Amino acid sequence: MSDKDIKNKSEEENDVELKSDDQSEDDIEETFTVTGLVFEWANVFIIAIIFVVLIFTFVFRQVTVDGESMTDTLKNGDRLIISNFMYTPQYGDIVVISHGENYNEPIIKRVIATEGQALSINYETGEVSVDGVILDEDYIKGMTIELKHPLDIPERIPEGYVFVMGDNRQGSLDSRSVDIGLIPVENIIGKAEFRIFPLNSIGSIY
Repeated sequence: MSDKDIKNKSEEENDVELKSDDQSEDDIEETFTVTGLVFEWANVFIIAIIFVVLIFTFVFRQVTVDGESMTDTLKNGDRLIISNFMYTPQYGDIVVISHGENYNEPIIKRVIATEGQALSINYETGEVSVDGVILDEDYIKGMTIELKHPLDIPERIPEGYVFVMGDNRQGSLDSRSVDIGLIPVENIIGKAEFRIFPLNSIGSIY
């Protein structure tokens, strides 16, 4: 074998070694790239989970309706999403109330009158008036009746309180009774925003 052949063979071997080294570097870079992407997606996923947990802890909550006091608007077992983010009670809002002097379990009712408003109920006709205007309550079931131990409704709802009733007016214990009475705004957990169960009733409740 001539010196020229030996030189050519040596160059070929060096080329093979260089190509092998290049391929190894490419494989390493590809491995690092895949690993980096996995870590990036893992971080995004973890941040998303934390965000959802924070949202459902401080902004939204899930509650389950217990009882028939809000039928036909809501039914026993319905699951709702409620929110208290920058919330101020308004007429017509469906709210979840944490507790009262005579009850320890949360209740769900509709806001009928807020602080400063004049409320009157004509139990003979079932008409409810706020600030002299008869409410058009197309959401109620049955006529509004007087309950046992009726509340002496003040001339105006005091500051920091609301008057609430269930839509099922003949099957709801609410602010009409001293057993519930006026509701301190601070006891309102939040406003019901929409229904998430049952599946065939998903959507707005208003």
